[in-house]
Amino acid sequence: MAPAPSSPGPDGKENAPAGMIRIGRIGAAHGIAGAVRVKAFTAQPEALANYCPLSSVDGREFRVRALRPAGSVVIVHFEGVTDRNAAEALNGLDLFVPRSRLPALGDEEYYHADLIGLTAITPDGAEIGTVVGVPNYGAGDLLEIARKGAATVLVPFTRASVPEIDLSARRLTVDPPAGLLDQ
Repeated sequence: MAPAPSSPGPDGKENAPAGMIRIGRIGAAHGIAGAVRVKAFTAQPEALANYCPLSSVDGREFRVRALRPAGSVVIVHFEGVTDRNAAEALNGLDLFVPRSRLPALGDEEYYHADLIGLTAITPDGAEIGTVVGVPNYGAGDLLEIARKGAATVLVPFTRASVPEIDLSARRLTVDPPAGLLDQ
């Protein structure tokens, strides 16, 4: 279940405006010439520039002038951001694109935004809870499932743990590892 461009931020939470998918979050300034570190939520971080213009919640648009990979982020120079002060003012800003601008998905690929809000059920049909996030702490995507009256659980987003996803019915089947749902 390979992830396609996704919308959740580092906390796995979705907060995109209607019809928009979050594809990045601006971080700290980098240097003195207006560059910023950007955490891209795309399958290939360097592809961020392919989706321009990027929009913020407040309606500003950003176009990538230059981009280079730097570990787990990309260093981006946006048009019109020419000094460190302007770059620092962007720290924490989420970047969105219209869903229509994203590529078609392959088999068993899902936008994280489409998974958030799905009802999670067991193979026998018992409701577990609702998917509230799709975090990745370095070992692969997880589904964060909020349960009624119980602690939130993290389930590996693998074929073994999530054998069925039905977007039209707004649910997915979770076959959790033994003991995961125990109180």
